[in-house]
Amino acid sequence: MEGIELTEAVKKEIKPYERGVHYYETDQMGIVHHSNYIRWFEEARSDFLEQIGMPYDKIEEEGILIPVLAVSCKYKSAIRYGDVVHIYLKVTYFNGVRFKASYQVIGKETGVLHASGESEHGFVNRDMIPLRMKKEYPKMYELLAAYVEEEVLDRKKTPNTRS
Repeated sequence: MEGIELTEAVKKEIKPYERGVHYYETDQMGIVHHSNYIRWFEEARSDFLEQIGMPYDKIEEEGILIPVLAVSCKYKSAIRYGDVVHIYLKVTYFNGVRFKASYQVIGKETGVLHASGESEHGFVNRDMIPLRMKKEYPKMYELLAAYVEEEVLDRKKTPNTRS
């Protein structure tokens, strides 16, 4: 993997993604429009990959694409223009072909949980053929596996999710 410098899978502390609300992200009610949370999840995911040493541009240079398979968000409390939130991401599932991430959007100043969500992704090549990261990109597999915080790594123990 020329573009990504992977040595050993040493788990680093991940900082939350900090995001301020822009005026254009609000609706007529003066709160963040619901569609923006999904964008923020993607920003947090990109930031997470950058923090662990696997920025999206370098992953794509290797011919790896990471399409979204599913995404959901539960809205708890309104966020307004000028507010700043921290988005906490956890990798909750990874089997080398797919991974899931969970998100919590928390007010920086208040500590209020504003939203939570989850996304599921696959690893494919440029022809959209699924990749087996453990076999084809073992160092990247080890690095991502080090950040799984819940559930399982082994496909035999996969929770009830679609195949």
